[in-house]
Amino acid sequence: MTQVARVYPTEDFFELGARATHAIESLYQDAVASVRARVSENGKLSNALIEREQHAVHGVAWFATYVETVRELLAYGERMQAEGLYGETEELLTRIGVGEYLAQIFGGIPMSQGEFIRLGDFGLSNEAISARRIAVIDSLIASGSTVANRARLVELVDHAEGSATVGAPGLDETLEAIRDEIRKYAAAEVTPHAHEWHLKNEYIPLEIVQGLADLGVFGLTIPEEFGGMGLGKVAMCVVTEELSRAYIGVGSLGTRSEIAGELILCGGTQEQKEKYLPKIASGEILPTAVFTEPNTGSDLASLRTRAVREGDKYVVNGNKTWITHPVRADLMTILVRTNPGEPGYKGLSMLLAEKPRGDDSNPFPAKGMSGGEIEVLGYRGMKEYEIAFDGFEVPAENLLGGVEGQGFKQLMQTFEGARIQTAARAVGVAQSAMELALRYAKERVQFGKALIHFPRVSDKIAIMAVEVHIARQLTYFAARAKDAGKRCDLEAGQAKLLGARVAWAAADNALQIHGGNGFALEYPVSRVLCDARILNIFEGAAEIQAQVIARRLLETDA
Repeated sequence: MTQVARVYPTEDFFELGARATHAIESLYQDAVASVRARVSENGKLSNALIEREQHAVHGVAWFATYVETVRELLAYGERMQAEGLYGETEELLTRIGVGEYLAQIFGGIPMSQGEFIRLGDFGLSNEAISARRIAVIDSLIASGSTVANRARLVELVDHAEGSATVGAPGLDETLEAIRDEIRKYAAAEVTPHAHEWHLKNEYIPLEIVQGLADLGVFGLTIPEEFGGMGLGKVAMCVVTEELSRAYIGVGSLGTRSEIAGELILCGGTQEQKEKYLPKIASGEILPTAVFTEPNTGSDLASLRTRAVREGDKYVVNGNKTWITHPVRADLMTILVRTNPGEPGYKGLSMLLAEKPRGDDSNPFPAKGMSGGEIEVLGYRGMKEYEIAFDGFEVPAENLLGGVEGQGFKQLMQTFEGARIQTAARAVGVAQSAMELALRYAKERVQFGKALIHFPRVSDKIAIMAVEVHIARQLTYFAARAKDAGKRCDLEAGQAKLLGARVAWAAADNALQIHGGNGFALEYPVSRVLCDARILNIFEGAAEIQAQVIARRLLETDA
């Protein structure tokens, strides 16, 4: 590849970027107004009309996510420039990212492989679109994702192979020290064995679980007064990203502790906090989330698992499915219906149910509890189960918060953090895919030269690097908002929505670069592809995520 001249930004690059951002923000508001008019009846949003116009409604969520992405890319660039960290790599990541995402806004934003949202789908006329497409936007598109820029970025990525990230991540020294420690552990203890665990569908060894506990992974965001490290969600993202880069199963072990810890911290009684949080933080207790049911999926209002109060205990009956790591878990956070007379979410409560650990030969050695494994393509290492409760007993004192009917509200308090963490898992998986693609493209020789010297191969790697960077910055943005105590359901949802798509695209393109070898089970990229696919489904499927984001935007902007 031919090295191109370095082009560092002048002040007017960011000024041009600000003007372009203002223009697309105005265009976005035009789109929101148009869609709102189409889905409103008598001045209020209509569920029937929202369903009829689902493509445009979900497009609002994607459009908003792209506007936020451009905004955050430019903000990142300005921060790095102010800190003296804005070199050529950072410049190219910013230029290519801004140019590419502007081009997609005007050409069509991919919501999935075969679904695009185009500006005309919002009901915008060509005249209205042209009025917002100012000359600055065309200039940034033309100078963004160019052949020369992509080629040079791949050269820089190649020279920096083995670095923690492509480009300066924009975090402080403490967080980078945490990244370095986790990365070294993962490289030594996880990466060499991950593919074997996946192929054999084996549990992640308990030695690894203990290693994570020793590193403080399970108590990362639990306050120090309860035995945790008292760090924020940005630290959680860094740790999750690095562990997921090695193996998503290991990166997801902390998710269960994060959810349980936040449930108890936000909704538990003082006694429940003092009893459970220190043991979760130390890894003595491994929790699992028991929410989903066979016929509910994302529709938690239809949840039917019943818990009846009988004296000093609750008796649980019902079925749950897609429960991750339940066999080796010591504590289940179970969402149940305690009041069948209350419709929808109002009758739901959360129980903290202790159970003995099981194994493959006897998964659930607990009275009133049975289940079977759900075999899956990827996301292995913890195993998925369907569980049946038949007279399973939970002490009444283990009702989270001590008051019935608070379960859905308590669960909602964890969704922001869970989605931010899922976005971080997506970043780690995407980074892994990019690194596997780069390594193979350098080693594999065809027609007398390494694959990396073919433009369409190097282009794939360039876009992977840019989109991993984009997803990382959007995830950190959401985490910073959470750490600041702000409501961040939109930011968390957008980070998860985009991150999941980026991870799948990166894994798919990485496998394509491997060619037929990528389809062979012996190559780790085959595992990464399977692992990436789940990210668009759990913690809110992409369609549900887009629906939630769009509904909030259409209501908020009214």
